[in-house]
Amino acid sequence: MKKKFNSDLTRLNKYISQSGLCSRRSADKLIINGKVKINDKICQELGTKVSKDDNVIVNNKLIKPEKNIYILLNKPKDYITTNKDTHNRKIVFDLIKGVNERLFSVGRLDRKTTGLLLLTNDGNIAKKLTHPSYRIKKIYSVTLEKNISEIELNQIRKGIIIDGELIKVDRINRLVKNNELGVEIHIGKNRIVRKIFESINHKVSKLDRVLFGPLTKKDLPRGKWRKLKEQEVRNLKIFLK
Repeated sequence: MKKKFNSDLTRLNKYISQSGLCSRRSADKLIINGKVKINDKICQELGTKVSKDDNVIVNNKLIKPEKNIYILLNKPKDYITTNKDTHNRKIVFDLIKGVNERLFSVGRLDRKTTGLLLLTNDGNIAKKLTHPSYRIKKIYSVTLEKNISEIELNQIRKGIIIDGELIKVDRINRLVKNNELGVEIHIGKNRIVRKIFESINHKVSKLDRVLFGPLTKKDLPRGKWRKLKEQEVRNLKIFLK
């Protein structure tokens, strides 16, 4: 007789990931290391399934899965991408109203940088979008304080040593004016686009992220946000397989 499939059961690593705590891979490590309890009993068996009525405790803290939510924000200038700020500065989460789920930003944009930012509680998606092995493409619109020469552009194309590492962009092209550029890059290091230009004595006056992986800020005004549609979420997950 075939064993009946119970659709109400969820794999333990997925349950932990859906709480927003971490990715499934990181959840597996927590399980193996004996950091997870189910109904007060330590569970170190990968593949274990739990129900919504089970109490799952990670690092001595009870967790509950959340409904995954994905929000695109067109970040304005002078907002920082942290959940809290002790210096009373404006944070991007001040712009999100009517959402009860706990959110975090996938990667960061510095205070002066504007443009596309993804906010979610899906730790697995966030991990993939920021992990170097996935080489997620990002496109920026860059405005410099002064014109840049073709020699300097070729210097950037060949690669520049920053903090002891050779940094190469995937593509760099002029836009309308000689001080306006489009930069495609997959490296996710902090302030890396600004550092590239600073290394050849160019100061960035405007930096705007227009694309992040398969996501764009098309038709999303500055300072506004929207939830990803179900098809967009499916496409994002397919993109990250």
